[in-house]
Amino acid sequence: MAGNEKSKAKKEQAKGKAKEAVGRAVGNERMTAEGRAEQSKGDARQAKEKGKDVFRH
Repeated sequence: MAGNEKSKAKKEQAKGKAKEAVGRAVGNERMTAEGRAEQSKGDARQAKEKGKDVFRH
């Protein structure tokens, strides 16, 4: 399960980064903000999984 969550976090970060870049390229502030939000969500998920790993080992 942890591996699945980690990969989900990486996907969210990558998707958010791409969405932010496209938003900047076309001048769409809403898309840029959504991309940042997705990146933050991925960062939070990744931090949670790292915290679990610390206590697991």
